[in-house]
Amino acid sequence: MIARLIRVTSVLFFIASSSIGAVAQSNLAPQPLPLVSPLFGDNMVLQRGKINTLWGWSDPGDHIELRIGKQHATAVAGTDHRWSVTFLPPPTGGPYDLTITGHQTAALHNVLVGDVWLCGGQSNMQFGLRGALGGSEQVKAANYPQIRFFSVAAHPAYHPTSVVNGEWKVVSPETAGDISAVAYYFARRVQQDVHVPIGLVIDALGGTPAESWTSAGALGPLHDFDIPLAEVQRLAAANAPEYGNYVMHWCDQFDIGLKGNWSSPEVKDADWKDVQLPGGFKELGVPDSPAVAWFRKEIVLPDPLPPGRALIFFGEIERMDTVFVNGQLVGGSAWVENPRVYPLHDGVLKPGRNLVAIRVLKTKADGGFLGKPDDLHLVFGDKTSLPLAGEWKGRLSVDARPRHSLPIGYENWPVMPTVLYQGMLEPIAPLAVTGALWYQGEQNSERGFQYRKILPVMINDWRRLFGQGDFPFYIVSLPAFGHHSDIPTDDGWAETRESQALVASRVSNTCLAVMIDTGDPDNLHPKDKEPVGDRLARCALALQYHVKIPYQGPTLTSVDRRSGSVRLHFAHADGGLVSRRPKMGDFSIAGDDHKWYWADARVEGDTVVVSSPSVPHPTQVRYAWQSNPEAALFNGAGLPAGPFRTDNWPGITETHRPY
Repeated sequence: MIARLIRVTSVLFFIASSSIGAVAQSNLAPQPLPLVSPLFGDNMVLQRGKINTLWGWSDPGDHIELRIGKQHATAVAGTDHRWSVTFLPPPTGGPYDLTITGHQTAALHNVLVGDVWLCGGQSNMQFGLRGALGGSEQVKAANYPQIRFFSVAAHPAYHPTSVVNGEWKVVSPETAGDISAVAYYFARRVQQDVHVPIGLVIDALGGTPAESWTSAGALGPLHDFDIPLAEVQRLAAANAPEYGNYVMHWCDQFDIGLKGNWSSPEVKDADWKDVQLPGGFKELGVPDSPAVAWFRKEIVLPDPLPPGRALIFFGEIERMDTVFVNGQLVGGSAWVENPRVYPLHDGVLKPGRNLVAIRVLKTKADGGFLGKPDDLHLVFGDKTSLPLAGEWKGRLSVDARPRHSLPIGYENWPVMPTVLYQGMLEPIAPLAVTGALWYQGEQNSERGFQYRKILPVMINDWRRLFGQGDFPFYIVSLPAFGHHSDIPTDDGWAETRESQALVASRVSNTCLAVMIDTGDPDNLHPKDKEPVGDRLARCALALQYHVKIPYQGPTLTSVDRRSGSVRLHFAHADGGLVSRRPKMGDFSIAGDDHKWYWADARVEGDTVVVSSPSVPHPTQVRYAWQSNPEAALFNGAGLPAGPFRTDNWPGITETHRPY
């Protein structure tokens, strides 16, 4: 599965690299705490129908007074400077003005009262409307003053955090390009059907696992994360830079090239070895062992430079690369089979002499540059190309042969347990919300079986943190990805989807938005986000707003094993079971020998009968059990059945642990 997972565009690095900028700020001198948390501001939405909490900081003992509409509430700042006031908001709608007075005064304008939804996850929740299918047209038409959004700025943290950065924006053609596409389509459907203002708090970051969004107190009893939790505690005690990942700390400790600023054009490399790229590690004496090496090449560019955005390509690299041009970081990745391509922003290149430097951490004997010479090149805005393969200067920075340590993990975005809980979630609690939407799982798919343990712990952790009972928590099931297998197979994404479905069936007030009929085989970030938002909205409309609407596809309820066949019974067969294909594909069947064969399947009322001449005594059935199945089973409302299996035989991820 890993090969499919990492065959994606470079977008995740650039989503995650925004957090690197945030990290750089996190260790500067602390800024004065604001009178009002930045979570509250002009254009915000307050949660209707329940007690709201608003907070900030002032001089100890300062008497704070809040007024909105006819509501009035007071608080006193404590010795830690924090004040917190609770109040029941005025009637749904608005706009209202909200004032806060103490030793200082703040006035918040154009405030609405409606429903607030917390939108969490990784890059597919973060994915902006501008980049979605038909995004430019959608942005132009996005004139919804009753929908507001607040995007929490990326911030991994090793210590409790008080303040988040961001601002509330009204959805309009000027702002909608940046809103989460999934959250936008969800809000648009709900707002049009329920006719109340909708506020979206988008708390998502690309490439992040569920444990990063969960507290140490919640993860501890699992004992699956004892090693990384101890590492976070060690780094916190050392007041280390808050990268949120392991590999950057490892580089800080061991990479003499980083300490020597080998990316700088000012560094002299006359005594470096002459090497050939692709390649390079053999000449440096580490052809078969883990190592970090730096490579530098001077290129001469024309005056004037060709117009337009330039791209730099390095092909596939094992294990991790970091690329600099003229001393400026332009990209990096730890996803091995992701061909490296990084955009060069205006001002990076210059006429005349330019210095390209690349740091490569390899971990395998055949690691380093995996591509052909033609994979290394610079492409200008006018599509002309400059080859980069051939002679470079190289120098060994870390000889990481055993018994030298290697990092716990190699991702260069936040993946440590707790770091996003502390930096991006805890600081926004106890914001009053209606519920939460969750689109995540890709980063946990190599541990898909374990996800059934992590996700309920995380959900309960969020509910405890916000202190508003078992609020709705709606989960996006992973869409199709990768290429279809022509034989029945085991698969990490299938096991992750199963975990998501089990959590939705066992944890109170949850709902699963099945997306198996959507996705892109070659892109982890499918552009068609409207079905995702629509199916999440169906969960909310049916379960939270009590609208009579189909919200779930066919869901397996029971199994009858008969001589020569298996009959499957389903709930949520609204309008009857239907097949979207002439032949109901991707049903497989097995007997007690655990050997799987493709099966014939036919609809009979609200059941499906499955059989195969290759399995005279069938006992188990699987449906859509791979990363990109031919999903054919739907109900009459057009909603798909989620992948399922009747067996409980061990899967490929059941024993996988990274620590």
